[in-house]
Amino acid sequence: MPAASRSVKEMAAAAAVVLAMLLSAAAAQHDYGDALHKCILFFEGQRSGRLPPDQRVRWRRDSGLHDGAAAGVDLTGGYYDAGDNVKFGFPMAFTATLMSWGLIDFGRSFGLHKEEARKAVRWATDYLMKATAKPNTVYVQVGDAFRDHACWERPEDMDTPRTVYKVDPSHPGSDVAAETAAALAAASIVFRESDPAYSKRLLDRAVAVFEFADKHRGPYSSSLHAAVCPCYCDYSGYQDELLWGAAWLHKASRRREYREYIKRNEVVLGASDAINEFGWDNKHAGINVLISKEVLMGKDEYFQSFRVNADNFICTLLPGISNHPQIQYSPGGLLFKVGSSNMQHVTQLSFLLLAYSNYLSHAGGRVSCGSSSASPAQLRRVAKRQVDYILGDNPLRMSYMVGYGARFPRRIHHRASSLPSVAAHPARIGCKAGAAYYASPAPNPNLLVGAVVGGPSDDSDAFPDARAVFQQSEPTTYINAPLMGLLAYFSAHPNPAESGGD
Repeated sequence: MPAASRSVKEMAAAAAVVLAMLLSAAAAQHDYGDALHKCILFFEGQRSGRLPPDQRVRWRRDSGLHDGAAAGVDLTGGYYDAGDNVKFGFPMAFTATLMSWGLIDFGRSFGLHKEEARKAVRWATDYLMKATAKPNTVYVQVGDAFRDHACWERPEDMDTPRTVYKVDPSHPGSDVAAETAAALAAASIVFRESDPAYSKRLLDRAVAVFEFADKHRGPYSSSLHAAVCPCYCDYSGYQDELLWGAAWLHKASRRREYREYIKRNEVVLGASDAINEFGWDNKHAGINVLISKEVLMGKDEYFQSFRVNADNFICTLLPGISNHPQIQYSPGGLLFKVGSSNMQHVTQLSFLLLAYSNYLSHAGGRVSCGSSSASPAQLRRVAKRQVDYILGDNPLRMSYMVGYGARFPRRIHHRASSLPSVAAHPARIGCKAGAAYYASPAPNPNLLVGAVVGGPSDDSDAFPDARAVFQQSEPTTYINAPLMGLLAYFSAHPNPAESGGD
């Protein structure tokens, strides 16, 4: 395509996004508090283990009660990552880290929902504490993903192998271990006031797990390739997780050794690599935003390079300022990246926008984007536009959160939601017997309230609402985790022009 034509196309796309943002601003106000409550409730539908008396998603029952027994350890509890029945430690730890980050930065905005949000974090961290109870070992997965994915059955019925996988000095996994350390460290901040003893245990364990991750370096994708790939193969390497883990340990402990670790390893571990990426696999953008707070608050000028990286990353997300090839916007205003489960990018990148806008507001700063700049309010408007798109301000007028609004996905790719509950169908539904429910055009019998699906995957703003199209219809814990903080903030600050935060 000629350069002139490409320029016209880019300008038209930018104009469409700006128009969509204006239309969103004029749209009806969303009930962000209700959406937040439902966003948190989703995690109860993902629970594994023995469910507590206050369980609110009543169509779920106990499951995975013997997890870990084959290896002589207790690995009950935790979350199923998405619509299957496997417990993957890598995305679960990332989920816990992001839930905690939201509570740390926007805790006051959670209001009456703060306690249920903390419970959601604790369901993950209680499991991660079990998974790291043995020194120099992290249990990183329960369940044979290939056998599990060959079945369509309720977690209460599952009879596929609950194989246990671990990393240790002979089979390193610095990526998953350092992410687990990050999760425990971040959660220690969340529970510092409400449960000091638990907070101390979390931080002590985070220190030990990070030491193991750093001392025995290597990617878990090499040690456990057949088990963890392709589902949660670490394609970006383990270096980013080591920096990420050190950053969270520094934030939680304020120990000088972690500051020195970051300084010493900034170049070696590639802090400036892939700065536009953030997700369960790649932490680079998150590292730069998190550490930039130290610079913006005037606490550490040495980390100025992280602030520069963060500015450069944020600029790529702002419509009309940058045309980064990996980050685009649909005609309806949705941020999208090539690949599946696009809403993970939407919620994760929007959270970073909001967090950075908060740091800038407190410091009276702006984002420098070459010859132009952007205010904190501009960042918040872009983040809010993405949240509003999820909640229904889009060309289909469909909420992508189950149970929110008048129209939402009814055929999500989720075993427990799509099969009759145990109460409705007490008899066991076997591995292959569930196929009829999978193929049925009928809506799922159980509403997984609060679940946010993968959503539109390209620039068409289209959504098929089909169980088989898992790339668009499957929810995940790491889509909802950063959305908690976003919804909490906008429930307390619905006007993006408002300055500051928690």
